[in-house]
Formats: sequence, C-alpha cells, structure tokens
Amino acid sequence: MIKVESLYKSFEKIKVLNNINLNVKKGSIYGLIGPNGAGKTTLIKHLTGTFKQDKGKITIDGEPIYENIKTKQKIGYIPDELFFFSQYNIKQMASFYKKIYPTWNQKRYENLQKFFNINEKRKISHLSKGMQRQVAFWLTLSIMPKVMILDEPIDGLDPLIRKKVWNLIIQDVAEREMSVLISSHNLKEIENVCDYVGILNNGEIVLERDLDDLKSDIYKIQVAYKNDIPQKLINKDNILYKEKRGSVWVLIMKGNQKDCLNLINSYNPLFVDVLPLTLEEIFMYELGGEGYEIEGIIL
Repeated sequence: MIKVESLYKSFEKIKVLNNINLNVKKGSIYGLIGPNGAGKTTLIKHLTGTFKQDKGKITIDGEPIYENIKTKQKIGYIPDELFFFSQYNIKQMASFYKKIYPTWNQKRYENLQKFFNINEKRKISHLSKGMQRQVAFWLTLSIMPKVMILDEPIDGLDPLIRKKVWNLIIQDVAEREMSVLISSHNLKEIENVCDYVGILNNGEIVLERDLDDLKSDIYKIQVAYKNDIPQKLINKDNILYKEKRGSVWVLIMKGNQKDCLNLINSYNPLFVDVLPLTLEEIFMYELGGEGYEIEGIIL
C-alpha cells in the first residue's frame, strides 16, 4: 500500500534521508521508530506529499503521492503538532473535512461523537491538548481513510482513551484492510499494536522486520552451573549480552532456540530458564553494540 524506493533528501547539502526503502502492506500496522533527529518527521512529510524527494519513488496504492490530490484524499494524517482553524468549532471543522474528502462518512462521524462524548459545538482551540487529539482521531476516522499516518499519535491521551482509539484503528485494519504507519518513541505501544517494525537512524533504515520474526530468533536465558559458566560457552559469537547475577548468568542469545538450548545443555547446567524479551530489549541487545544511538530510542 505504501512503497518507498531509494529515497534521498538533503537540505542545504545536508543529507537527511539516505537510500530509504520501506514497504507498508495493505491491512498492516507498521511501527517506525528512531532517535530524535533520525529523519522520521522528514520521511513522514514525504509520505504525505508535503515534501518532494530529491531522488527515489514514493507510491501509495500504486500512485505517486506528491501533488496528487486523489491519492492524498486516501490518507488520514495526524501530525505531532495538531492544526485546526482557530475560530472553528468541531462541527465547522467537520464540514471542512466533508468538502475536501469525498469518502467522508457522516454516519460514522455521528457514531464517533457518542464514542468521544465531546460537544461538537465546542471551539477546538478552547479544548485541552488531549481533547484536541481526540477530535483529530474523530475527524480522521470519519473520512474512512485507506491509509493512516500517525506521528506520535497518543501524546496527551489518557490510558483509557488511548486503548479505545487503538481499538478503533485495529478494527478498521481488520474490517477495511486500512494500512497504518505509526512513528513513535513509545516501544511498548508499538509492540502492542504493530505487526511490522522499522528502525530509522541517521537517515537510514537500519532494520525492518516482521515483529513476530524479530522475536523468534533472540532469547533471554537464565542459566546456572555447579562451578562458573564454561569459557567455551561464554565466548560464543551468538551471545549478544551476558551478565552474572549472583550464581546465575543471564544470556541474550541469537539463533535457533533449540540449537541455543542444546549448546547450553551440553555443558550440564544445574538449571535453564527461557524468558520472554520485550521489543525494547530486542532493540537494545541486537542494535546497541553496533554504534546506533539506541539510548535515544528507548525512553
């Protein structure tokens, strides 16, 4: 649905995006993460047709996005910094959306009014930051977009509303095969809703994988031996991280789980335990040793 091929962008001879290749499939939720200054917002502005690339190709639903009104009408975009006409109330803003989006669904707008429970006659500029973000989701979901692009989307939302909004988005993905790209620093949020993740660092995509696949070949293993851990084991290349906690060693290992356990068991441990890894831990251990600013990604 969203396809980026060999994208380059520079500002005043400073390279911001370098050979970006990205693919968001129809009916999927893609999480884009990276430290501040990695180029996430610049990439998003290309995906929404705000910026024109220096080189490369960007298509949405098979059509180029830049200066393409019909393609832009398929996109629901919620930026980090929201914008509404300062004198408009919600009803007036809805009328504006209705004029520019041919897919506007009035019935859904009315149903979502009950969901968010905000008076449509209230002036948007007088609402709190969290309520303004709810209005952004209310209006954007009412256009029935084929693609949603979200930049730090849950900032300012309380936990209950946050969960309800994600449920609405996931429902649209399941029922209408809407495609979603989320840029966020919140890896826990990404892990809960996304099925595909990409990490952007210094203007380059350094990792792009299915989330389940990412979790399938890296493990946290607790192990203890009668004496200390054998040096032949501790020096293996597939051990990304090791730490001794009392008499127990914590190993982060990469590879086939059966092979990893067979290797450990070949040294006759007293006990072995495999623990689940979070997305934060996976990025920390898989990328932290390669010079990436992982501490800027994990908050």
